[in-house]
Amino acid sequence: MTHHAEAPNAETPLQGAELVAANRVAALLSGTAPLGVAFSGGVDSSTLLALAIRALGRGHVLAVLGVSPSLAAAERATAHRIAAFLGANLVEVATFECDRPEYRRNLPNRCFYCKDELFGRISDEVMSRHRLAAVAYGENADDARRSDRPGARAAVAHRVLRPLAEAGIDKAGVRRIARALALPCSEKPPAPCLASRIPHFHEVVPEKLAQIETAEAALRALGFTELRVRHHGDIARIELPVGELSRAAATPLREAVWRAVSSAGFRFVALDLAGVQSGAFTLPLVSHESTMVHAATWTSHTESNAVRTSSSCPPTAAEGRRPGR
Repeated sequence: MTHHAEAPNAETPLQGAELVAANRVAALLSGTAPLGVAFSGGVDSSTLLALAIRALGRGHVLAVLGVSPSLAAAERATAHRIAAFLGANLVEVATFECDRPEYRRNLPNRCFYCKDELFGRISDEVMSRHRLAAVAYGENADDARRSDRPGARAAVAHRVLRPLAEAGIDKAGVRRIARALALPCSEKPPAPCLASRIPHFHEVVPEKLAQIETAEAALRALGFTELRVRHHGDIARIELPVGELSRAAATPLREAVWRAVSSAGFRFVALDLAGVQSGAFTLPLVSHESTMVHAATWTSHTESNAVRTSSSCPPTAAEGRRPGR
């Protein structure tokens, strides 16, 4: 599926620090056209897409959206809307991470196999068809400083560019640029994939992902916007902003919340008093130490054999270009 529309927003003038940052990204992307941008509709990849269009021109940038059961239909629709807003060409690529045993096992490095699947599909199915010279994704400088991002290791292995991180643009900087460009997602809260709602060491299967998506969609229909439905077997643990907990627990909304989530197939429905928690299943008390040690050993062994190529460090824009381009 492809979108193309006229939208002046990618050319919106930038000033001050945002202009300096955009110019750094433009310099890093010099010579990378035609460029593919791994795109999700989140603020990071949307900002990268907008800056790439500014730097290279709309006709030399392609947004690539990975589609699988772990992507909620609402997020897919949002990605298409933002691409249309920017006048960006967008193609979808089907990914099959749920068919990979390593992904389904749901160890703490699950994201490695998701990104390995995505970048591998882009390399195999999109780059030659659209004659792309390079692919970039929306890792920012804050992400790059973290050691617990297995998806970033997959990007290194596939030599995917990370211009936001290389330009030193952190999360706050990305938001400022998105606001300056009036992107529709500039205030959008993080929306990790549906698989992130399943505890580590519990199998990820499409049926669970569908349950989670159905429950979250039903809660959004009740007016909640920032939320997570964590899957604990027949128990759904709902995370909402702390300020909305009392509203969700009060009559008459309490019964509507229960019906909305139980209709997705959960027997018990619980509200988490801690509110929305990013990376909830990486918190120290979730897994036993011995299991985590085993997982770390397994992670090191399996990731090293999961991709065809590897690199000791993230590629620069120049290194990420395909030979002869």
